Amino acid sequence: MSIGSRAVSAVPWRDERHGPLPALLLVLTVVTGLVDSVSYLNLGHVFVANMTGNIVFLGFAVADAKDFSIPASLTATIAFLAGALAGGRLASSAGRHRGRFLAIATYLKIALVGAALIASALTPDLNGELIRYALIVLLALAMGLQNATARRLGVPDLTTTVLTLTLTGLAADSTLAGGKNPGLRRRLLATFTMFLGAAVGAFVIFHLGVSAVLALALALLVANGIAAYRFSSSSEAWTVGA
Repeated sequence: MSIGSRAVSAVPWRDERHGPLPALLLVLTVVTGLVDSVSYLNLGHVFVANMTGNIVFLGFAVADAKDFSIPASLTATIAFLAGALAGGRLASSAGRHRGRFLAIATYLKIALVGAALIASALTPDLNGELIRYALIVLLALAMGLQNATARRLGVPDLTTTVLTLTLTGLAADSTLAGGKNPGLRRRLLATFTMFLGAAVGAFVIFHLGVSAVLALALALLVANGIAAYRFSSSSEAWTVGA
């Protein structure tokens, strides 16, 4: 391995196979934490990104558990599936160039989160059912699209919306378990960025409100969109998709 190759592989958010994609997906992981903090804390104890938790919440609601809603959980799940379907269709048409595919998907997410921001900013009372379900649909669509995009890009340990397998890998592949800690730094970064997004989101909600969190999420998406645009015409090896 050349000195240059060793230098690239030493950076946990960039490597020869995936180029800048790990860094861009880590930003999207922060966005997930921000968006799920909005949905859980302000939209009726529902997740719009973490569908494992959302299905569990649906089970709670079916059993008539307090503070959980069958319609909200179903709406989030259906909208997430619709977003994932759109992401799959986009992957079929644009997935051969990973940079261009990520750029287009990010533009669509910017539109969805931007619409959610406008809706929240123009509505004085976010406790109304209409605005609550509108935000659930817009944000779940965006997260479904994001999850399908990350799945197609296929960067190990960076699904951007769930950490179960990432945390399993940290333990099961550790030296204590007889492994060699592959992808340790990336797994730790994925865990930290999700935590960071959720913590910042909750803090901003409590002190500034929902619109401020959505504005922050939108700013991160715009920054990612600008970066992805720069790579959308790249001919480097990492851009070649399946």
